[in-house]
Amino acid sequence: MMVPAALLLLGALAAVLAPRLLARTDWQDREPVVALWVWQCVVMAVLLCCALSMTLSAAAAWQAVRGHVFAPAPHAVVESYALAGGPWAAATAVALALGGVWSAAMLAREITRARTRRRRRRAELLVRAPVLPGEEPGSDRLVVLEGERPDAWWLPGAAPQLVITTAALRRLKGRQLDAVLAHEQGHAQARHDWLLHSSAALANGFPQVPVFAAFRDEMHRLVELAADDMASRRFGRLTIALALVELNEDRGVFGPCPTLQAHVPQRVHRLLTPPDRLPPARRLRLTAAAALVPVVPVLVTFVPGLRALG
Repeated sequence: MMVPAALLLLGALAAVLAPRLLARTDWQDREPVVALWVWQCVVMAVLLCCALSMTLSAAAAWQAVRGHVFAPAPHAVVESYALAGGPWAAATAVALALGGVWSAAMLAREITRARTRRRRRRAELLVRAPVLPGEEPGSDRLVVLEGERPDAWWLPGAAPQLVITTAALRRLKGRQLDAVLAHEQGHAQARHDWLLHSSAALANGFPQVPVFAAFRDEMHRLVELAADDMASRRFGRLTIALALVELNEDRGVFGPCPTLQAHVPQRVHRLLTPPDRLPPARRLRLTAAAALVPVVPVLVTFVPGLRALG
């Protein structure tokens, strides 16, 4: 039972220490795409620790599970894990299995809520912009709505659409509209909605786990920075910065009182004073190092078996 306990300890340390270590770094705003990858790898490592610990605990508690898990393994490998059954093994396996079921339920709830919101917004969209004779619902990728408030958003789904108000069209000048479109298309192409749903499900299901709460908060921030960068590569940083100002200046986000869009001033400042990107070699090292993080619990799991074979 040493390996399941070691995996649980490793997962707990990663869940507590990883957010603190990443918070001390100064490169995430410079490379948001790399930061998104690093966060995903850290969370995957924590989940792998729990899943592998549950599997080995169940194998220790029940002979039937052990027979399936170690079916092709030699007897010496099975003995190397010292899978002594007991109440602790069964309790650990059941608790982790319930945690997995709860995570799946939270993800299903988050997806269901997102689909409900999307259907409601599409229904509202049809009311405000009805389908004309000869048109098919969802055939237009750009929908213009009458509105006094400048706004633009991407409506994901099987037929994604960019929705923009007439007030935004009056405010956005030159290529600013194209930059907003590129920003929203960046969200759609990178499937940022799935990152937001997954992080929200984990944070809502396990609010006391630091890594899940930090994962959710960072996803909301980093996906916007990544989409800003995607748009700025095509239309320039000044263009997307001015578009952000035009869309948000009437919402009080640039005043002294914090609002729900408090991150907008930081985004504008980052676009106007862009930080230096990391060298390609360092970006590659960070990406490779992050990819190795989920491998660690796998290696810990296989160490006894590899020693027995060696």
